[in-house]
This record gives sequence, C-alpha cells and structure tokens, in this order.
Amino acid sequence: MSPIGPVSSAPSRQPDTPAKVLDAAQQFEALLLSQILRAARESGGGWMGSKDSSAECATDYAEQQFATVMAKQGGLGLAALIAKGLERASK
Repeated sequence: MSPIGPVSSAPSRQPDTPAKVLDAAQQFEALLLSQILRAARESGGGWMGSKDSSAECATDYAEQQFATVMAKQGGLGLAALIAKGLERASK
C-alpha cells in the first residue's frame, strides 16, 4: 500500500482575477447583444436588402463586432452587474 494520498488528475485551478471575470462578463454581454441584433434583423427583413450568402455572412460579422465593441464600452451595463455579483459571491 502506498503512503501517498489520493491522486487528483484535475489541475489546480487558479483563482479568477477581477479582469478575467469582467472579460468573461463582457463576452457574455456581447453574445447577448449579437443575438438581439440578429433577431431584430431577421424579423425586419434585413438591413442590407440583399439575401445572398455573402451579404448574410458580412452582416453576421458586422453584428458580432458591433456587439463586442458595445459590450467593451459599457453596452447595456450587464457585464458590470455580472462582474460585481460574481465578485461579491466569491468573497
């Protein structure tokens, strides 16, 4: 019998820094904003008027980028609320 205790195969997890938490919250908000923009575009028939696949791809990319920039600049304020909530929960 080995005197060594149980062997853990899971790597030790480093604590999340406030910057990491905020980045994750901003990514979540960007995803949510992107979905809102997509739903608005699909319900209104499109912004660009064209329905070909290249226009669809370009519009999807533009919406994702716009949503990312919005979230990084404060967006709807969800990222800040989520980060604060997670910070309080971790204490």
